[in-house]
Amino acid sequence: MQSQAAQSPLFSRQALVRLIIPLVIEQFLLMTVGMADTVMVTSTGQAAVSGVSLVDNINLLLIQIFAALSTGGAVVVSQYLGREKLEDARTAARQLLYTTTAMSTALMVLALVFRQHVLALLFGNIEPDVMDSALEYFLATALAYPFMAIYNAGAALFRSMGNSRISMLNSLVVNIVNITVNAILIYGFHMGALGAGIGTLVSRITAAVIILVLLRHPNLPLCLEHFFPIRFRGDMVKRILSIGIPNGLENGLFQVGKLVVLSLITGFGTDAVAANAIANSIAGVVNVPGQAIGLAIITVVGQCMGAGESGQAVRYTRKLVATVYLSMGTLSVLLFLTAGPLCSIFNLSPAAAAMAEEVLRWFCVFALVVWPLSFTLPNTLRAAGDAVFTMGVSLASMFLCRIAASYLLASTWGFGLGLLGVWLAMFLDWIVRAFIFVLRFLQGKWKSLQVI
Repeated sequence: MQSQAAQSPLFSRQALVRLIIPLVIEQFLLMTVGMADTVMVTSTGQAAVSGVSLVDNINLLLIQIFAALSTGGAVVVSQYLGREKLEDARTAARQLLYTTTAMSTALMVLALVFRQHVLALLFGNIEPDVMDSALEYFLATALAYPFMAIYNAGAALFRSMGNSRISMLNSLVVNIVNITVNAILIYGFHMGALGAGIGTLVSRITAAVIILVLLRHPNLPLCLEHFFPIRFRGDMVKRILSIGIPNGLENGLFQVGKLVVLSLITGFGTDAVAANAIANSIAGVVNVPGQAIGLAIITVVGQCMGAGESGQAVRYTRKLVATVYLSMGTLSVLLFLTAGPLCSIFNLSPAAAAMAEEVLRWFCVFALVVWPLSFTLPNTLRAAGDAVFTMGVSLASMFLCRIAASYLLASTWGFGLGLLGVWLAMFLDWIVRAFIFVLRFLQGKWKSLQVI
């Protein structure tokens, strides 16, 4: 009986669909929070759009760190759930919330104190009106960091339970609140970038409060009836950080690398900055299925590894990566055919619109071929505890390919390709990552790692 139970599939097809479909919708909704800021602020001019987009790159760095810590907690909690140790899973869940709240509050304070210095260091050569918009937007969004972190942690805990519907509905509320407040402050009070920032702050506070209330529901496997008194458990925090820190360093330094490259783009002028911002926003739509299924892999493979079913982990990984190829491939073809009309929607200059269209067509080709292996597949390794390896590969590839090649391909002293050169360097980074991660997956060393 024990052997038969161990060999039965941990996730039915229906369970995978219930997990993945809300995740896809959630990722679309979360993406539109930042996209709404960019689109709605276009009415106040290109300088405001550029200022918001520059700060969003910094904010994305922090969000990536919060998400990485949440991934560490999700891996630990998923493995405890797979092993049917509910009390340990609840303890790990509380420790995740405590840790992310403490770290995000510290980052908020640093951002508020040094925001002008950070912007000057990264984007010191931008126009004064762009800098003014960036400072206003940075002020409001930095206040949202603890709430972003709490939401990310709570959403990760629901995903660990196989319930992604809750975070999807929460994301819908976030979008409604964000767009409503944006409309009032940007169109009604003409507050520009600051209005967009306040909309983000209010929506993130709303999301954090809702997710904490829902985590107290008595029917949940991870029901957290009490958050106080706060007691840190060193052993649990260590397990979470053993995944979260490498993943956070990987995501954080990866985003730092993107900021370094962005500082190169700012030297090409406001047209290039605006084109890069809009192209990134549009390209993000294609990435949504891969990002969503990557989150599902953390839950699925985490529970498989906790139950000692590495064979099922391999099978589910192959099935889910194939799904990413199908969905992202379809979107890539559609975007390739409609890149021009999509770019024309935004209030860009003709030069900026042409640059955005060009890089998007190149993006479609490489997203179709290598993106899933570069970004979705390594989540299997992380869910098994192989986070240090994925961190090393990602950082080495970023510095050697994305940063170094960007300056070589884009700079006037190199090939002089401008914005396109930066994107081609990014595609080279994807190819290197994909090749190494496929080898690691096939070698199978990740199957013998122990997290709990």
